[in-house]
Amino acid sequence: MDYASGRLARLRARGDARPAPAEALLAALPTPLLVVDEGGVILDANAAAETLLNLSRSVIVGMPIDAATGHHLRSMPAETPFVAYDLEMHLPGGRSLRADLMAAPLPDWPGWRVVALHTHPISGPIARRAGGNLAAAGAAALLAHEIKNPLSGIRGAAQLLEANADEDARALTTLIRDEVDRVAALIDRMEGFTDTRPLVLEPQNIHAILDHARDVASRGFGDTVVFKEIYDPSLPNVLGHRDSLVQVVINLIKNAVEALGEAGGSVTLTTAYRHGMSRLTDGGDGRRQLPIEVCVIDDGPGAPPEIAEHLFDPFVSSKRDGRGLGLALVEKLVSDQGGLVEYAREGHPERTVFRLLLPRAPRK
Repeated sequence: MDYASGRLARLRARGDARPAPAEALLAALPTPLLVVDEGGVILDANAAAETLLNLSRSVIVGMPIDAATGHHLRSMPAETPFVAYDLEMHLPGGRSLRADLMAAPLPDWPGWRVVALHTHPISGPIARRAGGNLAAAGAAALLAHEIKNPLSGIRGAAQLLEANADEDARALTTLIRDEVDRVAALIDRMEGFTDTRPLVLEPQNIHAILDHARDVASRGFGDTVVFKEIYDPSLPNVLGHRDSLVQVVINLIKNAVEALGEAGGSVTLTTAYRHGMSRLTDGGDGRRQLPIEVCVIDDGPGAPPEIAEHLFDPFVSSKRDGRGLGLALVEKLVSDQGGLVEYAREGHPERTVFRLLLPRAPRK
């Protein structure tokens, strides 16, 4: 009797002691469930798992978990439950899909786990995001050339003004030139949301980035709001790409200013160190710590409930004249740097919070 068969026999022997209705209930659950031993071998599967994997139970039993899902689970402790969201699953037969993976230990059998897979429907936000990104890529590619032309004119005009400007005015023309250069460089990289070139990540002072973004906003679209800063001065450097982080913060501030409307209000920028924040790596073989928290908070009404879950999808916007690309770009830029971005309504009274979770730079 081989290893998997022996484990299966013991599992079945123990299963015989359980009431039959419990087994029937497990088999009838619509959520795909797998029982996995400490070596990552599948010992049992319900009918929903058979449907998902397109394999019979007799074939699934004895398979390594990574052969069935593309994830071996070895980086996660077997004695505690965990959830990994939005994983790309590589199923038998060359199929792929997005799913949330939930694993819980079986207390009576050390090292064994029950693994549940919650797949994202084809019409859901994850599935539509991929297609939407491709459409956004085509639109951005068409617009890139037209955007660069006026940028060149703006930069040239700023240089001409600078020649005869006083010290205060030169500070403004320098800001204009720096912003034109940054936006032009960003367009070079981001003509499409499907740009897969890796960003060069370096240690960055997140407070310097926030201050620059605030200055840009306060001298332009954010001149009707009051900016408040609540910073943790002991915060270490983040590991990121400066221009992309500046663009992320400017987009979030612009979103906050537009949410406040003509009456104005306050936009609060906060930073903090959060222990225990992490995300699964792209390969699903470990976790990346994300201890640096940056929040952009406003007093506006927030997104309508019907689109709150889809804010980061391309072409989704709560504004009548919005194009729905700002937050989609924010999500891509943050994800490209290994971070996360979240939307929430928090506090009493409620306020809108866009939260960035970013990796810290390695200690020297």
